[in-house]
Amino acid sequence: MRVLAVDDEAPALDDLVYLLRRDPRVAHVEAVGDATKALRTLHRAMDAGQPVDAVFLDIRMPGLDGLDLARVLSRFAQPPPIVFVTAHQEPAVEAFELKALDYLLKPVRPERLAESVHRIVHEVLDSKSAEPAPAAPAEKTPDVGDEVIPVELGGITRFIRLADIRYVEAHGDYARLHTATGSGLVRAALNGLEERWRSAGFVRIHRSHLVSLGHIDELRLEDGHLSVNIGGAVLPVSRRHARHLRQLLVRRNRQPL
Repeated sequence: MRVLAVDDEAPALDDLVYLLRRDPRVAHVEAVGDATKALRTLHRAMDAGQPVDAVFLDIRMPGLDGLDLARVLSRFAQPPPIVFVTAHQEPAVEAFELKALDYLLKPVRPERLAESVHRIVHEVLDSKSAEPAPAAPAEKTPDVGDEVIPVELGGITRFIRLADIRYVEAHGDYARLHTATGSGLVRAALNGLEERWRSAGFVRIHRSHLVSLGHIDELRLEDGHLSVNIGGAVLPVSRRHARHLRQLLVRRNRQPL
C-alpha cells in the first residue's frame, strides 16, 4: 500500500519512514514535514490516480496541527485512514472522536507499528476490495463540497472549500481564488484549473477569469459589452466565451439580460 508520513521533527519522521519501509505490506512511503505539504501531497496523489491508502500523522506541529488536518481530511469524499503518531497521550480522546484508526506513542515500537499496518490492510483495504465492482467503469464526478484547497495569504495558509470559490483570477504562474470573505493565491495555471473544475460548474469567461456558474448574480449587456456580476464584482466576458456562457446559464434556468 501507499502511505504518507507527517511530522515536523526530522529525526522522528526519519525513524517512522524507516520502520514503514521495512514492512513488506508497504510499497511506497512519502514523507513531509507539515500539514500544508501533506494536504498538497494528498491532492496531487488523487489527481494522479494513485490516492494514499493511509496517513501516519503527528499531532503537535506548528501552524496547522495533526488534529486540524484530520478535520480537513474528514471532509474528503473518501478520507484516508489516519494513524496518529505522537509523544503525547492527552489528545487521544479527541483523536478517536475524529475516527482515527490507531494511536501510537513515540518512540514507536516496530511490533506496534506492524499492528497498525495490519489494521489498515484488513479493516480498510480488504473491505474496499470486497465491495462489488460497478457495472461499467465511469469517471467520478467531483462533488463541489469535497475538495479543500490550501491558499496563501500574507504568509498564512488558509483552507477553503471549492464550493465557496466565486471566481478565479489569473496572476502569472499563480491564480487568485475569490470567496465571499476574501481571496488567496495558489500556484496553478488557469487552464489547469479550468480543466480540473469544469465538472464542478466552473467556466472560462475571459483569458483572465474563471467563474463558478452557481455564484453568478447577473449577466449584463451594456454598450455591446457583456459582463457578469458575482457578489458585487463585475467581470468582463470576452466575445469568444459569451455564447457558451449564455447557453450554460439558460440550462440552469437563469434569465440573461
